[in-house]
Parts: sequence; structure tokens; C-alpha cells
Amino acid sequence: MPPPPKVTSQPDEWKESDVPPPPAFDEKKLLPIEMPPHLSLQYGIDPATITVTRDGVVRYVVVASNKAGGATNAFYEGVRCSSEEVKQYARFNQGAWHNASNPEWKRINVRNSRYAKELAEQALCRGHAPRASVGEMVRQIKDPVREVQ
Repeated sequence: MPPPPKVTSQPDEWKESDVPPPPAFDEKKLLPIEMPPHLSLQYGIDPATITVTRDGVVRYVVVASNKAGGATNAFYEGVRCSSEEVKQYARFNQGAWHNASNPEWKRINVRNSRYAKELAEQALCRGHAPRASVGEMVRQIKDPVREVQ
């Protein structure tokens, strides 16, 4: 378990740690992310890919698939609970990882990262900090309890 992330008084003092290559994931072990029923895609996360770094970034692999079957894509991403941001490092399709050409931190509430927002709120973050452990995150994914913050 890494020590808690460094809290600084100035956001510009924060520096992201080196990003390791995307981890292997297993579609058979995906835990579903609770999403609004009107969405056409379903999302799941492989709990074995969740890590929390010293700088407070929660990294994971999330898999998106069509509810009707068919194409599946995976994304290697990081969430910063402290700033409510998400960054996509790589995308998996056609059997291989493809690194993002210019990964940038983006507000987590942008439309095309709705699943990241749901995942952060349901399991990865507690307020503006990562949850205490990966085990707690996995328990929250399996049984998302809405907390009053």
C-alpha cells in the first residue's frame, strides 16, 4: 500500500509519476460499472488492473462493449480524485494497445467520459481523495453504495 498522496498548497506543484505500460486485463473477470440504462454501451473494470500511485492517481483498465454484442474496446486511464480529472493513456482494440498520442488531463464530467465519472463516484474516490485501498475500491464496485459527501 503506497503512502497517501502528497497534498500541496499549489496545484501547479503536483507532478504525475511515470506511467507504466498498460497492464494485461481479463474480460472474464470484469466487474460491471453501474451506468444509466439509456446508454448503449456497458462498461466493466478488471479489478486486477487497479493501482493507486504515490501522486494520488488511480489507474485502471476499463472495457466498453455494445449491449447487443460485437466490438469491444478497452482503455487504460488514470483518475485524479483531488482535481476531478481523467486521462486516457492508451486504447486497446484489434488485439493490441495503442498509446494516446498526446494524453491530457480533462475534467471528469465531460460527456465522453461519463463512465469515468461514474467509476470515480461509485468506487475510486471518496470526496477529493482516493479510497483507502484497492480492496475498498473493489468492494464499492461490487456493491456501489451512494455516500453523502
